[in-house]
Amino acid sequence: MGKDMTEQEDRCRLVLILPETDDVEAQAKVLSEALAAGDVASVIVPQYGSDDGVFQKRAELVVPIIQDAGAAALVAGDSRVAGRAKADGLHMAGPIAELGEAIEKFTPKLIVGAGGAADRHVALEVGELRPDYIFFGKIDGDIKPEAHPKNLALAEWWASMVEIPCIAMGGTDVASVLPVAETGAEFVALRAAVFEHPEGAASAVRQANAILDEKAPRFGA
Repeated sequence: MGKDMTEQEDRCRLVLILPETDDVEAQAKVLSEALAAGDVASVIVPQYGSDDGVFQKRAELVVPIIQDAGAAALVAGDSRVAGRAKADGLHMAGPIAELGEAIEKFTPKLIVGAGGAADRHVALEVGELRPDYIFFGKIDGDIKPEAHPKNLALAEWWASMVEIPCIAMGGTDVASVLPVAETGAEFVALRAAVFEHPEGAASAVRQANAILDEKAPRFGA
């Protein structure tokens, strides 16, 4: 993604989602190691339950780390925080009206991506607004080793007929990247699979990219 979402490799690429943490400094170090370990298109920085001040500080700490690695830094939900932290984009998972406002206000200066498309009908409504990407799943929805079958089905349907890139949420196992790639999705998102990996986040990024390099279908092939 390197600052925009048009620069694509010829296969599905990795998107990281930062998990909730109390130790932002430690997480920043792990993130830096993960990004140095292999190709990552972007990193989504969610607010979770933290207050705006804490979220602001966290975003300001991690956004430069993400950008220095050549990935796009996407702040979830809060355009003020995204602006102050000089993020590359916004991940919007709220009401469609809010997504429309964000696209109108910030495109093309910022990447504006859309979450919250839980079914085909909503996905098509989102698609009409022309976000930079659509995200299938919840950013904290990795609760099983494998990707959720519904998200895989939506990604496969979308990728076969719509040009807007899609990201599908993987599972808690790094191997879940392959079924996502096989849907034709441009991006696969991992959270716990990377940041809770027993061998560490850097090892997880290496493993995910190795699987994608070796087995993911090639676009345009």
